[in-house]
Amino acid sequence: MIKILIVDDEKPICDLIDMNLSAAGYHCRTVQDGLKAIDLIEAENFDLILLDIMLPGADGYDIMEYIRPMKIPVIFITAKHEVKDRVKGLKLGAEDYLVKPFDVVELIARVEVVLRRYNKTDSILSAGDVVVDVDARTVTKAGKQIILTNKEYGLLVLFLRNKNIALFRENLYERVWGDEYLADSRTLDLHVQRLRRKMGWEENLVAVYKVGYRLEI
Repeated sequence: MIKILIVDDEKPICDLIDMNLSAAGYHCRTVQDGLKAIDLIEAENFDLILLDIMLPGADGYDIMEYIRPMKIPVIFITAKHEVKDRVKGLKLGAEDYLVKPFDVVELIARVEVVLRRYNKTDSILSAGDVVVDVDARTVTKAGKQIILTNKEYGLLVLFLRNKNIALFRENLYERVWGDEYLADSRTLDLHVQRLRRKMGWEENLVAVYKVGYRLEI
């Protein structure tokens, strides 16, 4: 399982990120102090670090300098929004830079992008008796292969990587179709309905009013 370290001096933010990433299938550790973060990094192996800049003990820039030789991918998550701060973080070697307040769905998407870049994504996704082998691009339900269209498969992977999280219609459409979402389009709804039937998820893949859809597992 992918292991992520969350470093932020605000415990509610740590808890929020932890809750959502854990629901998406990641294993998380949280810490609110820079020096304690370094101790954890020395003691355990992490696939990704989500790092605040303004921290007690040692700030995010200091931690970034310290861990650079370890080649652990880092995403800065901070309230420091000026261009010079972004540039400094990226020049120190961060893979991405997200400014608070942030959308949880966007954070998860950025996490996925960085993990894919480092070939650290889970190749097997599952929910109940549904199993997806991402490398082989195969889908089975109760051991029986299910044939999906490209768009249905794209939606399925998104839902499995974001279990129990409400995904906005716009995000689903843009990430699967790669195009701007049109409010009057029924394309997404029709594909979700077909996916529901094929997966037997009539009770699991639910519509969220004025938001989009959520896979409840």
